[in-house]
Amino acid sequence: MKTKEVARAVILVAVAVALSPFFIPVGISKCFPAQHMVNVLGAVMLGPGYAVAIATIAAIIRNILGLGTLLAFPGGMIGALLAGLAYKISKNIYLAGLGEIVGTGLLGSLASVWIVAPLFMGKTMALATLMIAFSVSTIGGTIIGVIALHLLRKGGIWEP
Repeated sequence: MKTKEVARAVILVAVAVALSPFFIPVGISKCFPAQHMVNVLGAVMLGPGYAVAIATIAAIIRNILGLGTLLAFPGGMIGALLAGLAYKISKNIYLAGLGEIVGTGLLGSLASVWIVAPLFMGKTMALATLMIAFSVSTIGGTIIGVIALHLLRKGGIWEP
């Protein structure tokens, strides 16, 4: 691991946790646009492994602090993984964003409704409700993440 990459990952975890008070409550879920922004940044700047690690560590910390739910794990991790893989294959930040949206909005919501909520939280939730909530959150966060990448590139902080 390179020191600069680890430092960036730590900063992204800190950003995700620091911005976690800003969420959209939907039933038993708390949707975090900032996490999706961080997922896109981590996926593009550091790759899929780091992106998943960032999402996982941020979810653990948010849950310990009472700022998140167990639904943060499939939502954040799957989106981060698909964003990272999409960027690794295509080198296109917009496809990374699409990976985040599909991974969180579709696959993350399916995993949350079918696995995490009933097995680990003892609750049920309507798929359409969670899919809409996750999608709104991830679309907003992804847009912010893509804009941030453009600004970081222009500022000389990140190069594709």
